Amino acid sequence: MIGVVIAMQSEADILIEEMKIERSLTVSGKPVFVGTAFDKELALCICGVGKVNAALGAQLLVSKFDVKRLLNFGVAGGLNANTELCKVYQIGAATQFDFDLTALNGTKIGTLDEYEENYLPLCRLTANFPVRKLATADRFNDSPADYELLTQELQADIRDMEGAAIVQAARKAELPVYSLKAISDVAGSGSTTEQYLVNRAAALENLKAALPLIFEEL
Repeated sequence: MIGVVIAMQSEADILIEEMKIERSLTVSGKPVFVGTAFDKELALCICGVGKVNAALGAQLLVSKFDVKRLLNFGVAGGLNANTELCKVYQIGAATQFDFDLTALNGTKIGTLDEYEENYLPLCRLTANFPVRKLATADRFNDSPADYELLTQELQADIRDMEGAAIVQAARKAELPVYSLKAISDVAGSGSTTEQYLVNRAAALENLKAALPLIFEEL
């Protein structure tokens, strides 16, 4: 069974619309839908926004539904010319840019205490989705300091609020993990909030069109 962890209802709906739902329930306060889509068995958890929610959603799928792999998808923010509005990218590696033990042990920002590198790798699809690097944190803003950290030090291409936490949970559970993001806003091009509101629907439509290719390989 495939475990799908999605932050928001609007993102989950593009898959729920394709599902034959066998049962729906609430686990640890989070909606879960179990059924099939694209000839695959899956359990979909709408985890909520942020890293703690994302990790909880991933772990409950592992513990309660015995999933064999994890998938995360949704909209996210682009950071440079390597990302185009509304285009779908797969994530090759992810880090948490609000995790910082530099002062304690001299590691790079994003390096979890149990790892030596700040970026954790993900599984990749052979389908033609360009591969980009993701940085995750519990904030959505237009901070110049964050932008400099993300683009100069971490050289990230995309940012979100859940992805790297799901990767961390998957690594601990020793499960394959995949992530795909459609770009709803690009930093440095005006208010990211305004861009998100304008572009979210188109980004989700592109992501929905990509679902058959994604599930074909899972």
